[in-house]
Amino acid sequence: MKIFLLSVIMITSIFANEYYAKLEPIESYQVKAAVAGKVIFSNSQIEGLKANNTTIVELDSSVDRVELEQSKNKLKFIDEMLKIEQNNYDRLNQVSSKSAFEKDTQKLKVINLESSKADMLIKIENLKDTISNKKLVEKSNYVFNIAVKEKDYVTPGTLLYEAKDLSKGKLEIFVPIAQIEEIKNKEIYLDGIKSDIKISKIYDVADSTNISAYKVELIVTNAQQFSRLVKIEFK
Repeated sequence: MKIFLLSVIMITSIFANEYYAKLEPIESYQVKAAVAGKVIFSNSQIEGLKANNTTIVELDSSVDRVELEQSKNKLKFIDEMLKIEQNNYDRLNQVSSKSAFEKDTQKLKVINLESSKADMLIKIENLKDTISNKKLVEKSNYVFNIAVKEKDYVTPGTLLYEAKDLSKGKLEIFVPIAQIEEIKNKEIYLDGIKSDIKISKIYDVADSTNISAYKVELIVTNAQQFSRLVKIEFK
């Protein structure tokens, strides 16, 4: 007799050392917006396909780019002013007739400009980071779902798209705690065929749903036909 347990992410059946699980991608990703902005490009053509350094979603960064260029120009002006004020201080510092107050006043000008330069450098790096976060490029993962369309406005934390790593597969089953030691040194059969895969991970704490079982994770190389049901046996 077989007992089937249906859950949101997995179907597991236990008969002696026999289980069933759905073959899932090794990793699944939810890519969310790091910054706010208007969607100017949503690549619906790549949905359901593997990416190849493909732009998936792009947010409007035109204002950020203008601000970045202006900030770079301001940095040049600050550098020029800093050079002039530093030279003035060096000359003033060599004049014995000048008071300590005058020298300190000139030194403060240099310090203030150095502080302004540091602030501008931080602003430039922040703008670069913002611009880079507005263009989402997927290297090679499978694009499962694109959640936004052109002209949508997103805020930080908004789901942009979902992607999956199909380079390997993952099987997750729940094994009764009393049987964990028993399966550790056994061969693993998938759909009745002996495999060379090993147990990748055993979680030593039961979750709130399967309170008397530990989750066991198996990694499948050269995985094919994801989302299909796989019979797992330990012999």
